[in-house]
Amino acid sequence: MDQEQIVRHDPVVLAIIQRQLDHISVQMGVVMTRTARSPIFSQSHDFSCFLSNAKGDTIAQADGLPIHSGGAGFAVRAVVRDFAGRINPEDVFILSDPYVAGGNHLPDWTVIRPVFVGSVLVGFCSNRAHQSDIGGGAAGTYNAAATEIFHEGIRLPVVKLIDKGQLRDDVWRLLLLNSRCPDLMDGDLGAMIGSTRIGAERMAQVVEQIGIDSALSYLDALLDYGDKRMRQAISELPDGSWFGNDISDTDCFTSVDVETRVKITISGSDITFDFTGTSPQIKGFKNSGIANTYSAVCVALYSFMSLDIPRNEGTYRCVKMIAPEGTIVNALPPAPMTMNTVFPAIDIMNSCWNALAQIDPERACAGWGKACYSISTGIKPKGGVFVMYHWHGSPGGGAVKGRDGFPTTSHQMTLGGMTVPNVETYELSYPVRIHRHEFRTDSGGAGEYRGGTGVNYDVDVLAGGEQLLRGEGARKPTGGGVNGGQWGAKGSIRAFNLETGEEFDWPQYGVETTPPLRVSIESSAGGGWGDPFKRDPNTVLRDVRDGVVSTHVALETYGVEISPDGKSIASLSAREKSARL
Repeated sequence: MDQEQIVRHDPVVLAIIQRQLDHISVQMGVVMTRTARSPIFSQSHDFSCFLSNAKGDTIAQADGLPIHSGGAGFAVRAVVRDFAGRINPEDVFILSDPYVAGGNHLPDWTVIRPVFVGSVLVGFCSNRAHQSDIGGGAAGTYNAAATEIFHEGIRLPVVKLIDKGQLRDDVWRLLLLNSRCPDLMDGDLGAMIGSTRIGAERMAQVVEQIGIDSALSYLDALLDYGDKRMRQAISELPDGSWFGNDISDTDCFTSVDVETRVKITISGSDITFDFTGTSPQIKGFKNSGIANTYSAVCVALYSFMSLDIPRNEGTYRCVKMIAPEGTIVNALPPAPMTMNTVFPAIDIMNSCWNALAQIDPERACAGWGKACYSISTGIKPKGGVFVMYHWHGSPGGGAVKGRDGFPTTSHQMTLGGMTVPNVETYELSYPVRIHRHEFRTDSGGAGEYRGGTGVNYDVDVLAGGEQLLRGEGARKPTGGGVNGGQWGAKGSIRAFNLETGEEFDWPQYGVETTPPLRVSIESSAGGGWGDPFKRDPNTVLRDVRDGVVSTHVALETYGVEISPDGKSIASLSAREKSARL
């Protein structure tokens, strides 16, 4: 634009606009939570809302899961690319495919609504949400037997779902026809569309209040500010190269090391993540597309940096990513991908965290425990398919300086954004009876700041059907400690026939047909941060009284002897006294 047209960007106004846009995404999330039919949304919040400018660059993402929204711009830009010149007021688009539409994995459908003020396209409001079922070879979509993406459900390129305010009934019927839970999908899609309508109305109001020309200039300035803040933070780190890695022990079919390897290079205010040397794409469904990998890198970087850096796509400008094609971080079709938002996303994060911890150990993030649970599917007593995620068996989070890890929380790549559902609500919603849901004693990795504990979880699944198994954290500890912190405990999952008591011989990953059964999960736990002997003795006492640390571990690992009645500290060990001097 001409020099005369340049709007002076008042920093106060800039901050207010960012806050307003962030709040719009939160409002969209409230609409979704209160109107969606599936507990996966109303209870667990497995969706994300975000706003973009007219080019498709993310400008606000305050409500949702980081792994959803970190690569959201790929999806919105796919709409801009595929429908250039054909984007109208009151249009709504939908997409999912990771290869052609900027999706992360097929179950996450993204509903995208353009925002117009008059005849001017000013941006987009989007909702990315994990559907209960989208067809494919296993109910619930997580088909561990998949060896190509065609086994994983319907693939959606960019599709116009609503055309100038008119719902395309043919597309709607097509979507419902490809789900085992059409009643849920019918309501959930309506909730997604409604949330984007609210978002678009609010965003248009913000633009109208400022004026179109000024508002568009400020939207660009938000990205410029994000770029400036991130570059400033990167430039404060030393120049050089650092290496990190993480290793999975399975390709979903056999025991084999699958390595994610990264070299992080800092040069001035630029940072490069180079995944050269990462394992080739695998047979199983733990492969990642470029948008998902980009998102995982950004989540790792964001969580290492200051919390006051804006969460918009301007902050990505200084990030360069090298992800060789044909590897697990940039798989080629038709590789299956349904598990990619969890694995290898967490492996990507861990490899990045390992390298970043070498740059500044004080900011190091301990690893979270990796998942070890199943998804139960079957026929409800009154008919219809149910899909229940056993999120009550979720792992514990890793510690950081100044804070213990989250106990039994959602996967690492959500950074706690998902919630563990209410037990009683699940017993009303599904044919299950939950007998135990309690913290695992001595599971969190010891440290000056302790890793988050896992849980003991016992549930009877009263209807026969299928179990979709994911046991990434079952064979070895996976929540790595940092700066002298210890690793969190590994997990386990066992199942028993409800009638005979016979234990099933389950694989680490798989799709198993079962009768009614009891599932018993010991979820994995997060790693600790720092030397355990530097932990505040009163905090150790609290942990013992809460039942998450035993008196034996308090003495042997933390050097704190607890009185026989468990109410006070009896003494500190000689080693502990020495460590505190």
